Amino acid sequence: MQSKGEGEQLSRGLKNRHVQLIALGGTIGTGLFLGAGQSIQLAGPAIIFSYIIAGIACFLLMRALGELLISDVDSNSFVHFIKKYMGDRAHFVIGWTYWTCWIAIAMAEVTASGLYIQYWFPKMPVWLTGLIILVVLFLINIFAVAAFGETEFWFAMIKVVAIIALIVVGIVLVAINYKTPYGYASLGNISKGGMFPHHLSGFLLSFQMVLFSFAGIEMIGMTASETQDPEIIIPKSINEVPMRVILFYVGSLLALMSIFPWQHVSPTSSPFVQVFSGIGINSAAMIINFVVLTAALSACNSSIFTTGRMLFSLTFESKSKFGRKVGSLSKRQIPVNAIVFSTLVIALVVIISVFMPGNVFSFISSVATTCFLFVWGSIVIAHLKYRKEVKANNEEKSLKFKMPLYPLSDYFVLAFLAFVGVILFFKTETLIALIGSVVWLLALYLFKVFSDRVKQDDE
Repeated sequence: MQSKGEGEQLSRGLKNRHVQLIALGGTIGTGLFLGAGQSIQLAGPAIIFSYIIAGIACFLLMRALGELLISDVDSNSFVHFIKKYMGDRAHFVIGWTYWTCWIAIAMAEVTASGLYIQYWFPKMPVWLTGLIILVVLFLINIFAVAAFGETEFWFAMIKVVAIIALIVVGIVLVAINYKTPYGYASLGNISKGGMFPHHLSGFLLSFQMVLFSFAGIEMIGMTASETQDPEIIIPKSINEVPMRVILFYVGSLLALMSIFPWQHVSPTSSPFVQVFSGIGINSAAMIINFVVLTAALSACNSSIFTTGRMLFSLTFESKSKFGRKVGSLSKRQIPVNAIVFSTLVIALVVIISVFMPGNVFSFISSVATTCFLFVWGSIVIAHLKYRKEVKANNEEKSLKFKMPLYPLSDYFVLAFLAFVGVILFFKTETLIALIGSVVWLLALYLFKVFSDRVKQDDE
């Protein structure tokens, strides 16, 4: 365990409801509101099975992470366990990869936020809106961790209300057999044309899109050291992941495909707008634009929080001048310097992205998303090594929040991540992103090897 003095301990300002909604927000992104139609068109009704299978894998991933977190609730972040059980080089590669992933997510979401705001203010430059958003969220993050938690709570609540509204509308329309432009709202619409209309290929290809919609689910691994009563709150938050997946993803997709036959669910615009417009809500587009704006703001807020904590964790107890600066805490027990540095990098890439060709922007985002496969895989490998150490020390009886069906559950998650990696080979854009992520990881590893040798020579 990392030793920390009284002044080096992160503030425990996150309450139960904060962590619950942070975990929930990590499972619901803009992809559900904007990309659900694309997923449905790719796999048809079988998309429901894709989400259930991916949801099971993500739940077991979270259980592995949860067991690690509960074993040392004072750890700065989950990369502490990667360092402890996989070594310094894995810690360096995965830690900086994760930091960079969230920088890229912030870049994409800040830019998206600017575009959503242009719906109301078409003359506002995207870069200016993005910088204003960054400044506001930065100020929230350096005030207190509870301010971040409260902001995230309400952002997530807006997303939840929108999804529940869709599900309730779906139930009502099916119950009254509501007439739509494509027939009548009915559960029978779900299976029209068969559950696997695009056969096995469409079903398998959907897993890439489905799994990456869960990017950020591991963010709860950044909150353990700032949570009140983590041994109670963390397990509770993780155990509710399956119910959230079933209710919010499967529930909303079933509602969409019950109201309209899946063939008529829009793949190019938000299906949520399609549904609410279809029942006579003229301001549907404006409402959903507000919801996706809050989803994007939530992702930006999470990015600032996560990059700040990850940078603090990576530089904690560092001997370099930069490391000592960003690896320190303010009087409020917040890693302010790490947050400042990360926010400045985000602001820089937002400005650069305005002049960046769209295909380069998309490539960076795709590589960052693909890197989550390796981050998640590292968490599971660290858990396997942790359990082997526990067994060697005959400490199995003292385990808290034990991983169900260990070690089969760990191997299932690793196999599933490898399976999604193989799926990436079958589309050019995802294959390029996979190659890009491998090159990035290899470059980081070689840099670490080189810097270690230089350090040894100096000593």
